[in-house]
Amino acid sequence: MHKVEDLIVWKKSIQLAKEIYLLCAKIPTDEKFGIISQIKRCSVSIPSNIAEGAGRNSNNEFKHFFKNSKRLLLRITNPINSDKRIKSDK
Repeated sequence: MHKVEDLIVWKKSIQLAKEIYLLCAKIPTDEKFGIISQIKRCSVSIPSNIAEGAGRNSNNEFKHFFKNSKRLLLRITNPINSDKRIKSDK
């Protein structure tokens, strides 16, 4: 079992969630629906998964939840990168 408050990755994931919320507030209204909800949910789920894994009794379980967090990170970066590509094509 790990103490989640001591994990650097957990602290950074909390900061990421804050930054995602600030970023989402800057997105124009016509683009807010759909991906914003997904991005926000994923950003909050990342530290939640890390915390849940840290509370488990084995390193294998911790790794499982950590891998889930990595997948959620990809679910955030893909829409952001897609949005950048779409805007650059205009």
